[in-house]
Amino acid sequence: MNALYIVPTPIGNLADMTYRAVECLKQVDLIACEDTRTSKKLLSHYQIDRPLISFHQHNEHKQTTRLIMELMSGKSMALISDAGTPGISDPGFMLIRRAYQEGIQVTTLPGANAATTALVASGLPCDRYVFEGFLPHKKGRKTRLDRLIDEDKTVVLYESPHRIMRLIKELLERCEQNRMVAVVRELTKTYEEVIRGSLKQVDEVLQERSSIKGEICVVLAGKDYSE
Repeated sequence: MNALYIVPTPIGNLADMTYRAVECLKQVDLIACEDTRTSKKLLSHYQIDRPLISFHQHNEHKQTTRLIMELMSGKSMALISDAGTPGISDPGFMLIRRAYQEGIQVTTLPGANAATTALVASGLPCDRYVFEGFLPHKKGRKTRLDRLIDEDKTVVLYESPHRIMRLIKELLERCEQNRMVAVVRELTKTYEEVIRGSLKQVDEVLQERSSIKGEICVVLAGKDYSE
């Protein structure tokens, strides 16, 4: 039966793959992935041998049509990203929407996701939150930041290690210095770290670092939160 399966993959620790995810990847006809080299390492670890099709941000429009044609021919397919849940700051939305439009069954498996993992790890309120993903580097960045400082819900952002200092400085310019924030780095990996405190405190900690490496999530408390 033709069906599209959305399969989360580990965000760092390979042991975070679920039994259901492994079984699903072993049974589908095709696997669409961001980087075939990265995915081959994961699949090899779990002894999964299925055909791979490249599907990333630079070919998403073109490949969506191809993948839909494969599905409509009766094949089953899994969509994975390099890490985490497809569609969350990774390709996936267009394919999923098109599959629904064509009457193709879509099944989404639960699994690893950096945003929700960082949110819980931050020790900040989790009951109501806003996910912003990556902020624009230039155009629209100031507008987005200005809107976020007035947010009363917890905000989750993704940021690169090269721009994390800039982001904290930008938040300090717009927020009270005692606004709580957590910089969550290298989730599930050997050097996992949560730098938590006021914006001023976190800025001081980061200033002392000669370099900052790894995947980073930033969790900013809502404007009225205090502790």
